[in-house]
Amino acid sequence: MIRLNGYIDVPAERLKDIQAALPKHIQLSLAENGCLSFSVTPCPNIAGRFFVVEVFSTKTTFAAHQERVKNSDWGRISTGIARSYQIKEVR
Repeated sequence: MIRLNGYIDVPAERLKDIQAALPKHIQLSLAENGCLSFSVTPCPNIAGRFFVVEVFSTKTTFAAHQERVKNSDWGRISTGIARSYQIKEVR
């Protein structure tokens, strides 16, 4: 399995657009082949920070997810937003 864990820091001026696009992004991601879990949750202590945890069954399904996101509304809306992720293979 592949696990992505980390956060995104959304600037205040982009927060409204990100929050509006997030439910669809989560819905589409959860529907993808090989997606075992996918969550994006607001940090209770840092404004604009969202914790991200994704688990995909294989490197291939994770790569397909990454490719889909690049060409999605979410990809366009979230371009340039600071991200801090760790991606690990989990056995």
